[in-house]
Amino acid sequence: MPINSLLEDALNQPAIGETGRFRWHATPVGIAALCRQQNAPLTPPFEDALKEALQVGLDLSREEREFHQVSQGLVLLFHS
Repeated sequence: MPINSLLEDALNQPAIGETGRFRWHATPVGIAALCRQQNAPLTPPFEDALKEALQVGLDLSREEREFHQVSQGLVLLFHS
């Protein structure tokens, strides 16, 4: 799947920030929040990500949301 390849490449680049539960990356398809938990939650934690995004100066409340499972883990993707 092409979007997973783009995400995986971007996740290998330096993060733009880190919070308690996420590592944040700017990607060609939007802002990615990589879950730092070893075991992915049953429901993608979008609300937690929105709160923690503010800690790194990102207001993602109006962005579209989707999630992807990549080799590095669960990625929450925010895009316009």
